[in-house]
Amino acid sequence: MLIDWLQNIEFAYKWVFAFLILLPIVIWEYVRSNHKQQAAMIITTTHFLHGKVRSWRATLRHVPFILRCLSVVLFIFALARPQTRYSESEATGEGIDIILCFDISGSMTADDLPPNRLESAKRVARDFVKGRRGDQIGITIFSNQSFTLCPLTIDHNTVLSQIASIQPGYLKDEGTAIGSGLATSVDRLRAGKSKSKVVVLLTDGVDFGGTIPPNIAKEMARLYKVKVYTIGVGAEKEVNEVISSPLGPVSQHKRLEYNESLLKELAQATGGQYFHALDTSSLQKIYSSINLMEKSRIQVTSYEKHSDKYRPFLLAALIALVLEVFIRYAVFKRFP
Repeated sequence: MLIDWLQNIEFAYKWVFAFLILLPIVIWEYVRSNHKQQAAMIITTTHFLHGKVRSWRATLRHVPFILRCLSVVLFIFALARPQTRYSESEATGEGIDIILCFDISGSMTADDLPPNRLESAKRVARDFVKGRRGDQIGITIFSNQSFTLCPLTIDHNTVLSQIASIQPGYLKDEGTAIGSGLATSVDRLRAGKSKSKVVVLLTDGVDFGGTIPPNIAKEMARLYKVKVYTIGVGAEKEVNEVISSPLGPVSQHKRLEYNESLLKELAQATGGQYFHALDTSSLQKIYSSINLMEKSRIQVTSYEKHSDKYRPFLLAALIALVLEVFIRYAVFKRFP
């Protein structure tokens, strides 16, 4: 406990510790003079009278000097002005409400973005979240149906934890319900008080399945003034897709289709922008671009407070000094 306390202590006047260099010289001088005293001749005619007294005095004769050295060290620590520092920050202004909408269909396991599309998207999204201080962020996921994985929150550690938990097949039913995913995201944003509301929708396929068509979801976004940034991942090509079967996960060959026009339309109609990510590097640049376009009006003010902690050192030094004086002139009092 004492070690933890000392680790949080800082000293305002560290140069005062230079006086500690004198302590070894004082100790050496004391030892040298003590040896001279021991070399003095003992008077045998009086030695038998004080034998018992000298035994405990001989044992404790160095205590006053030790206490004096201790008091000097403690005084030096007190003069160095030990203090603890507290850092506080206060965020003021207006943040942005952001929903990250992930396609988790089976095609997101394609490995053209190593280790696969979904894991690459998760990694880049985590970096994006870390850079959005002061914003409320939530997560929705979709395949054939959509689901709110994390509601809007300022607790970014929770958001990061939920991003890490996203896995393909989480919603079991296969499909790419872009309209349902967007509608769920807009529904999470519509009650928010922030003036700026954004959905970052990431998918790699063509809309099929789901209960809400993309055009309905688009009109919802326009109605509630939600900007939609769409990110198309990968390209039209053949990939190995992992699907569930009675025998467990199996891989099958599939040709991916890609509806770029739909993603462009969703973005342009809502005041957002469409991006195409062919690799991890381009995906990182896309999130960086969104980060620059959607800036929060947040001002972070940092404060540093110092609390002086010299009093315990000063009190301990005074106690050591009083004990030294008491022992020297009361216990070891010399009579003429």
